[in-house]
Amino acid sequence: MSEFPPTNFVAPPLQPEPVPRKPQRRGLGVWGTILVSAVTAVIVGGVAGLGGYLIGSNGDSSASGTSNVITLPQIDGTSKVGTIDVAAIAESVLPSVVSILIEAGNNSGSGSGFIVQSDGYILTNNHVAAPAVNGGELTVVFEDGEKAIAKIVGRNSSYDLAVLKVDKKGLPAAVLGDSSAVRVGEVAIAIGAPLGLNGTVTSGIISSLDRPVTAGGRGELAFINAIQTDAAINPGNSGGPLLDGSGRVIGINSAIATLAGTIGGETGSIGLGFAIPINSAKRIAEELISTGDSQTPIIGVVLNTAYTGEGAEISEITPGGPAQEAGFRVGDVITGFNGRQVADSTELVVAIRSYAPGEQIEITVSRNGQTSTIPLTLGSSTTIG
Repeated sequence: MSEFPPTNFVAPPLQPEPVPRKPQRRGLGVWGTILVSAVTAVIVGGVAGLGGYLIGSNGDSSASGTSNVITLPQIDGTSKVGTIDVAAIAESVLPSVVSILIEAGNNSGSGSGFIVQSDGYILTNNHVAAPAVNGGELTVVFEDGEKAIAKIVGRNSSYDLAVLKVDKKGLPAAVLGDSSAVRVGEVAIAIGAPLGLNGTVTSGIISSLDRPVTAGGRGELAFINAIQTDAAINPGNSGGPLLDGSGRVIGINSAIATLAGTIGGETGSIGLGFAIPINSAKRIAEELISTGDSQTPIIGVVLNTAYTGEGAEISEITPGGPAQEAGFRVGDVITGFNGRQVADSTELVVAIRSYAPGEQIEITVSRNGQTSTIPLTLGSSTTIG
């Protein structure tokens, strides 16, 4: 059973201007005019939505099997640079970026990825890798034009991430940065293969943070606490790196906003692209490389998506899950998560995904007109690719 029911790839709409002292929605879309689409160049179909978000299951409640997880190198802090030399950054990072050719039956397409370990491990989006799961083929194309067949090491559809492996050594690994240190207005550089055009570099700025976005492909829905950028991102950019002003990877390009009513829903960049923060992606990648599966944090409830008030209403509680142990009840409305205001169910889910299983958090709850804060230890479900 998947952790979430499939739904259309549409971000939550904005509410009209909120009344004073109410949190403003941070979701996408203006009265249904903006859609969010995964940016792989593979044609995939959306499927109808179902009634509730399941954010807890009877899966593993501990991070067992991950004690020997490898650690990918990472540089902490934000970039401290004067003049940004995009040309120098591109020259340095391009050898670490690959394009990924997808052949799956009668469908073909392309995506992007980047090398995270010199012995052939490549990080990309799940929606890039997923079409090749049942008999398809993934071919990695390096900057110098050399090609190699890739196998899927593991996938996590909840985060829209996948790790591939090619049989090559001595590859130039990208340098991972710190997405928690990113600030709005800083330089952002995207590299990938939009529309199959290998080695394409675009630049802009970080235009927003913590943007709740739903994306994915083939019915595997991902909830992303996204970095928003106006660096041009187009179909085929999926899985490629978003870089800071020092050339460090701060995100994985995964989705774009498009105007509703356009043919196919994907017309190209309109200055609203979304990337998975690298701090979340790093943990998932490390677990996939080490064990082939990964842990998704849960609180152990089902949310009522028909609820129209501010916050996220609990409709069911998983027996024995973290929420039950913490004392939550059906009908509780979650309005805050570790200090972050929660406008709706989607915002709660992406907030949870920003943390790791086992972390201690505090949830603000409205119950019978009374507000309280309840401590909770995040549980986990195991995603096996």
